[in-house]
Amino acid sequence: MRITDWPAAERPREKLLERGAGALSDAELLAIFLRVGLPGVSAVDLARQLLADFGGLRPLLEAGRKEFCRAKGLGDAKYVQLQAVLEMTRRHLAETLQSSDALCSPDAVRDYLAVQLRHRKREVFCCLYLDSQHRVIAFEELFEGTLNAAGVYPREVVQAALQKGAAAVILAHNHPSGVSEPSQADIWITERLVQALQFVDIKVLDHMIVGDGAALSFAERGLL
Repeated sequence: MRITDWPAAERPREKLLERGAGALSDAELLAIFLRVGLPGVSAVDLARQLLADFGGLRPLLEAGRKEFCRAKGLGDAKYVQLQAVLEMTRRHLAETLQSSDALCSPDAVRDYLAVQLRHRKREVFCCLYLDSQHRVIAFEELFEGTLNAAGVYPREVVQAALQKGAAAVILAHNHPSGVSEPSQADIWITERLVQALQFVDIKVLDHMIVGDGAALSFAERGLL
C-alpha cells in the first residue's frame, strides 16, 4: 500500500504538521527526507530497512559517502542533501549559542559540542572562547589524538585564548568509546590548564566530555 493510501493521521508529513516533528519515529522522519521509496516499497518501509542496515539513525547520518551511496534508495543526490541539512543544523546551533550567555545555557553548549564532536573517530580537544559576558567569540579545535599521545600543551591554549581576546573558556573533548566518564589524564590536564589560564586572568568555566549520552560537565561534577 502506498503512503498516500494510508489514513491521513498516519502519514508522516500530515502527522508532523498536526503533532510536530517530535511525534514522529526515526523511520517516519527519514521517510520524509527520502520522499519516495522503491518499486513496491513505501518510503517508510525503505526507511525502516535502512535504519536496520546501518544500525540506527546516527550511524546512517554519520556514514561516509561511499557507504551511504551503496545503500538502495540512496545516492549522491541524497548524500549532498543530507550533508547540507547537517551543516545547517551545526550553524543553527552555533548561532543560537553565540546569541546567548553560554554559562546560563548549558543545554545549548552541550548540544553544540555534541554536534561538533560526537561523530569524530579520534579524540579531539577543543576550546570555546568567551568574552566577559560569557558570549561565544569562537570555537576552535586545538589538538587531535588521545590526550596523552597528542599532548595538550597549556602554553598553546593560553596563547590561543589571548589571541582571541577571551575572558573565559569552556574546554571540551570527545571520547570515541562513547563513555564520557573522565579519566585521570582528563582530570590532570584540566588542572594544569586551569592553573595556566589563571596566570593571565582567563577563567575556565567548564570542561565537557562528549560521549554517546549527554556531555559530562566537570563543573557539575565538582571537578573544577
